[in-house]
Amino acid sequence: MTERQIQILAAIIEQHAEIAAPIGSVMLAKLFNVSSATIRSEMARLEEMGLIAQPHTSAGRIPTDTGYRFYVNMLNNIPDSNLLPEFDRSARAIEARVNTHSSHADRAIRSAVDSLVELTHNLGIATIGDELYMSGIGNLFSQPEFARANHAQSLARLLDNLEPWLREAAPNEPLNVYIGAENPIGKTSGVSLIISRFRSPYSDRSYIGVLGSTRQSYAKVMKLVKHTGAMLEEIL
Repeated sequence: MTERQIQILAAIIEQHAEIAAPIGSVMLAKLFNVSSATIRSEMARLEEMGLIAQPHTSAGRIPTDTGYRFYVNMLNNIPDSNLLPEFDRSARAIEARVNTHSSHADRAIRSAVDSLVELTHNLGIATIGDELYMSGIGNLFSQPEFARANHAQSLARLLDNLEPWLREAAPNEPLNVYIGAENPIGKTSGVSLIISRFRSPYSDRSYIGVLGSTRQSYAKVMKLVKHTGAMLEEIL
C-alpha cells in the first residue's frame, strides 16, 4: 500500500466512525486536496485489496473487518505519546473516580467500567471473580447498525455467550482487539471487543474492556482500555 492509500483508509475509518454513513469521494477529495477522480481511483484499489466495501445503496465506501484490522495493527505501532492529546483528561477522570473505591476491589472495577461506558459510549464489561459485570447495554442497541432485527438478535446471542467465551479464549495481552468476524461467538454481529487483562485480588486473569460497533474510534478506545487495565492493576 502507498502512504496515500493508508491515509485514505484511515480517513474513511475515522469519518465513518463519526457520521455512521458511507464515505464518498467528494468528502475525501476536499480533505486531501486532490480531485474526486484521484480519490475514486485510490478507493478502487483499496476495494480490490478487501479493505473497504461499497454498500448496495450508496456510492460511498465503508471499512471491512480486514480494513479495520489493518488500521488497528497500524495503531499498535504508533507510540502512545503521538495519540490523542485529550486522552490525559479522560485518564485522569477515570483515575479520580476509581481511587475513591481503592479499598474495595469490586467497587473500583465497577467504577472503572462505568467510566469507560461514559467515555466511549460502548458497552463496558469486567470480570469480578466468577461474575461478569456489564454496564451500558443501551449504548449498543442505540447504534444505527443494530436497528435491524437480525443484527440485534446476533448481538443478543453474543452477549449471552460472552462470559464462557472469555474463559475459553483467555486473552493474554495487556490489550486484545477482536474485530467483527474475529469473535467466534458473534461473527455476524458487527461488533468489536477491546479488552485488557490485568491482575486483581480475584485473579491473575481479570479482564476489563468494551464491546461496541466495529464503527468506532479505535485510537481513543484502545488507549483508554489499556490504560484502565494497567491503572486497576496498580491500584488494586
